[in-house]
Amino acid sequence: MMKRVTGIGGVFFKSENPEKSKEWYRKHLGIQSGQYGGTFEWRHAEDEKKKGFTAWGPFDKDTDYFAPSKKDFMYNYRVDDLEALLKVLEEEGVEVVGEMEVYDYGKFGWIMDPDGQKIELWEPNDSVYENMADEENNTNKSS
Repeated sequence: MMKRVTGIGGVFFKSENPEKSKEWYRKHLGIQSGQYGGTFEWRHAEDEKKKGFTAWGPFDKDTDYFAPSKKDFMYNYRVDDLEALLKVLEEEGVEVVGEMEVYDYGKFGWIMDPDGQKIELWEPNDSVYENMADEENNTNKSS
């Protein structure tokens, strides 16, 4: 049987002032973040040497990135094989939103749940994402 979601890839929310929100979360909760938000590092259960990441970030209240959802938040779930999963979900009648996008740090696709919540699916390339997160953290520490 095909694996579907393997973990939480990220939590994103709309904010009146994303930079002020990032600063508040840094000051009061210790969440370091940069241009794209923060990153939580963890280890894979089946291979403790293998790193994984969960992203966190505020978006501007007027973003259309969550569209067509009208919600103020969006979850990102990690998956193993995005292309195959999107095909199965479409066959099951799930609304797929837009086209899959491919970056060096992973593949992204979007679906809608029955409550009108847009869900982001991410097939990560953790080694590339790790380098991005490290660069972001080093930039923040020197700022």
